[in-house]
Amino acid sequence: MSAYKRHLITAALPYANGPIHLGHLAGAYLPSDIYVRYLRLKGKDVLFVCGSDEHGAAITIKAKKEGITPQEVVDRYDAIIRKSFADFGIDFDIYHRTSSELHHETASNYFLELLEKDAFTVQESEQYFDAEANQFLADRYITGTCPKCGNENAYGDQCESCGSALSPTDLIDPKSTLSGSQPILKTTKHWYLPMQNHEQWLKEWINQGTLDGKQHHNPKEWKNHVVGQCNSWIDGGLQPRAMTRDLDWGVRVPVEGAEGKVLYVWLDAPIGYISATKQWAIDNGKNWEDYWKDEETRLVHFIGKDNIVFHCIIFPILLKAHGEFILPENVPANEFLNLEGQKLSTSRNWAVWLHEYLEEYPDRIDALRYCITSILPENKDSEFTWADFQARNNNELVAILGNFVNRAVVLTHKYFEGKVPTSDFDHSVLDEVKTHYGKVSENLDKFNFRQALSEAMNVARIGNKYLADNEPWKTIKTDETAAKKVIATSLVIAEHLKNVIAPFLPNTSAKLAQMLNVPQASWNTENTIASGHQLNPAQLLFTKFEDEEVEKQVNKLKEAAAAAKPIELEPAKPETTFDVFQKLDIRIATILEAEKVAKTKKLLKLKVDTGMDERTVVSGIAEFYSPEEIIGKQVCLLANLAPRDIKGITSQGMILMAESPDGKLSFTLPESTVPNGTSVS
Repeated sequence: MSAYKRHLITAALPYANGPIHLGHLAGAYLPSDIYVRYLRLKGKDVLFVCGSDEHGAAITIKAKKEGITPQEVVDRYDAIIRKSFADFGIDFDIYHRTSSELHHETASNYFLELLEKDAFTVQESEQYFDAEANQFLADRYITGTCPKCGNENAYGDQCESCGSALSPTDLIDPKSTLSGSQPILKTTKHWYLPMQNHEQWLKEWINQGTLDGKQHHNPKEWKNHVVGQCNSWIDGGLQPRAMTRDLDWGVRVPVEGAEGKVLYVWLDAPIGYISATKQWAIDNGKNWEDYWKDEETRLVHFIGKDNIVFHCIIFPILLKAHGEFILPENVPANEFLNLEGQKLSTSRNWAVWLHEYLEEYPDRIDALRYCITSILPENKDSEFTWADFQARNNNELVAILGNFVNRAVVLTHKYFEGKVPTSDFDHSVLDEVKTHYGKVSENLDKFNFRQALSEAMNVARIGNKYLADNEPWKTIKTDETAAKKVIATSLVIAEHLKNVIAPFLPNTSAKLAQMLNVPQASWNTENTIASGHQLNPAQLLFTKFEDEEVEKQVNKLKEAAAAAKPIELEPAKPETTFDVFQKLDIRIATILEAEKVAKTKKLLKLKVDTGMDERTVVSGIAEFYSPEEIIGKQVCLLANLAPRDIKGITSQGMILMAESPDGKLSFTLPESTVPNGTSVS
């Protein structure tokens, strides 16, 4: 890291069709903010960019539902998101918008430059078209069954269940979200990115860290799930991907013959990082190209795991195809944050919205930063609960950090009129404290935020124990010299604490600096507190979070979810005939064996007895049933479904399941045991 002249840090552009919730914070924004604050404390040249992603089909879908324009949608949510980040203290250098004129110009020019470099192919192809709505369907206007994991609610560009990137024609049983009808294929022209031509260098770059024969980064520093998802996608064979869409909202395709077409949002959106940098450079008299075209710049993308393929496959291809831009040195994607035992769900309003939290608890910003950092889903999904928030606030922030600082400052005012007593320091304990600068640095350099926070808090633990063990409020009566030494040393520990917690708890660090009457945080182990130094009055850094507040927030969550509009039932499918229905061979079968499919979270490999044979079926039910509990169960099986390959396993049929409005799956079972092979009609 030290070899780089500057650092460009990006946080995923939040989609401007809803507010920010705690899952978003845990995925990209809090980790990136902590990291940027740390780099700045070390004196690094850092540019931190973000902005609202304001194009794409999801915006137009929301606009249609609400009867307003797409611009009105993005204006509303950009304002909410922007204010939430500002109030929470996420320290962006610029927060931009992809609906801005500069972004449209930047994205259009980038497309034209790639066109000149023959980075695209132009193809006429059959795209899904909704005959009832009389329009071509962008990816997010199409849903269907994922061919990789069997999720029946996958979108035309991505399955949010297994994270696979898809094309609309990959979906099984696709349907239009506009009319609910089955779309038809109709010829249209688009510009494609031939991703298959980039497989070799991508594999070397991701797995070996080499680019154009040079060592670009250390691949061992990339997270396993990031590399694994990239390899899975590449090993499956990259396919050409359309970089334009038939849509009326977005950056217009700037060539003749492209009327009614806009740039694909995953070409448009990441260029938003570039246009944001341009706007920042204009505003600050800088050269934006230094941050995007100089190999002495280190580019790091902070994202959630659902954006891995776009930031590690598609955007790098677009950057390299241009030829003048640097590629990311790391993409430390986080997994997902769950909430009170369930997945976060915006449709069910099962979420803690950041702007609402800030309205209720404007003085508890650092408490939320602390709790979320403590449970960041760095390598696997994690969970936020209000009871855990209370425990961490009361037992750690109040009882350890706040208690130590308060006692040290209050004792100084009580016995020495707020002035640091004249004394030598206990250098043995101070030497131990100073080692934590290195421990925090080591972990932050590796994006281990949870461990880094723990190491910073260890300074408070050392201070708390030091005071408790030496009890200067008692020894002041019998050995004033010893008491002075303990109090003076404790104040120096507090100054070091101010520094090491600054990336994580910036408001607390600033309060502590004001209380100690010392400069704001730095990554400097030299203390400025000396004998006779005057402190300011003590103030409480944290207050307890009471049981009533926990109950209030849990009830609020449940009430909001209950009041949320119920998930709309799927539209009725087109009328069919009895003859067609008779072609479905649904049989009763018994599960003989079950095991999880390696490297997946949702898939089980089942061996079932159909009465006619024993066969293998892959089913996406692992989140709801363990292998052990379903062995011996009878199920309804679509027995004459054509075999298909799922994760290298040939699946011969489909288990029929019922899905509740909250997304839970349950078996459709006969009322009593019947012979295997019995027909269901």
